Amino acid sequence: MAAPTEYAERLGLRWWYWLAGLALAGLLAAELWMGAPGLRSWLPFVLVPPATVAALWWLGRIRVAVRDGELRVDDARLPVRFVADAVPLDAAGRREVLGVGSDPLAFVVQRPWIGGAVQVVLDDPADPTPFWVVSSRRPVELAAAIMAARDAA
Repeated sequence: MAAPTEYAERLGLRWWYWLAGLALAGLLAAELWMGAPGLRSWLPFVLVPPATVAALWWLGRIRVAVRDGELRVDDARLPVRFVADAVPLDAAGRREVLGVGSDPLAFVVQRPWIGGAVQVVLDDPADPTPFWVVSSRRPVELAAAIMAARDAA
């Protein structure tokens, strides 16, 4: 059976990050209030929680997809015909690829709360970028979809 050529994933935050973030927002609003009257009595509770929700949403907005012969990571698009290899990485492999000896020209979309990643090695003489490293909760499936899309193209 052939690997699927379509793949989609959102690199969102886990539910408990949202819970912890909102709890800390409530605590920060209460600390800013500190029993003061007037504007300081309600303004922190109006501003801090929505700002926290916006920040948490922004952190989890990245989408990764393999569709229509392209690897799409947020706004970046890579035609799969330029992919030489796609290597799934666990947390230790990701740390090694992004560690001290990493290539500064690499394109990296890394989320610290996601353990896995995929290293996409490029074969494009016109592009100085040697590889992409993209976080993924399902790196084996993402790598298989990239390679299947490349082979289908």
